Amino acid sequence: MKQVKCALTIAGTDPSGGAGIHADLKTFQELKSYGMSVITSVVAQNTTGVQSIHHIPLEMIEQQLDSVISDIPFQAFKTGMIANIDMMRIIANKVSKLEVPYVMDPVMVATSGDTLIEENARNFLRKQLLPLTTLVTPNIPEAEYLTGEKIETVHDMKQVAELIVKKFGAGAALVKGGHMEGEAIDFLYDGSAMHTFSAKRIDTKNTHGTGCTYSAAITAYLSHGLPLYEAVKLGKHFVTVAIKHAFPLGAGHGPTNHWATREEGVRI
Repeated sequence: MKQVKCALTIAGTDPSGGAGIHADLKTFQELKSYGMSVITSVVAQNTTGVQSIHHIPLEMIEQQLDSVISDIPFQAFKTGMIANIDMMRIIANKVSKLEVPYVMDPVMVATSGDTLIEENARNFLRKQLLPLTTLVTPNIPEAEYLTGEKIETVHDMKQVAELIVKKFGAGAALVKGGHMEGEAIDFLYDGSAMHTFSAKRIDTKNTHGTGCTYSAAITAYLSHGLPLYEAVKLGKHFVTVAIKHAFPLGAGHGPTNHWATREEGVRI
């Protein structure tokens, strides 16, 4: 029997199904990774925004992690929304013992521009969690908040990607250019080389959950043993197709289509 590849997501929820662990698990499933989840926060949100957040008690977060880690081996994992320093401390303690790829989607800034974590939590994330990562995947507002640097050009994006690796110790950094004009260009700095991934920008407002989906796709590919460059390249294709065929659901920004690649083809 073929060995089952498993992937874990540690993140918040989205009852509308487009982001958070819901997007992660859908993506894992599409890419033939058995998906598991540890919930950090229960979030009341939809296509128009976030209405309320309830953080899971710390003991329960720790127990969820222990339950999964002690029973089912996984070949890669990712983190999404980690709201405060106490959660980060527990997660850092648990994942530092793991020897599998770790993808961090640094959910730090809402679409509205509001910050989602406290200042001391940002510092803890930079000092304690980033050095544990295989890859961190900030968009431009997140990269700015993470580093304190302003990003206005593609040159700035490259410099910040290098800074995240060289100064803050991430294994690699993928700075995403969705907030720029023109082509959707992302830059991956892996500690030795800068790689460029570009796609035609799709004219749609339906982009809810794109960051979660992109990082989850990379995580799934890493769980199958693909090299980082290849995992990011295929993850970029996955999210681009998901945006191209996004759903016009809800009153705000509709969700991406996690099964769109069935029609356009995807490699496992």
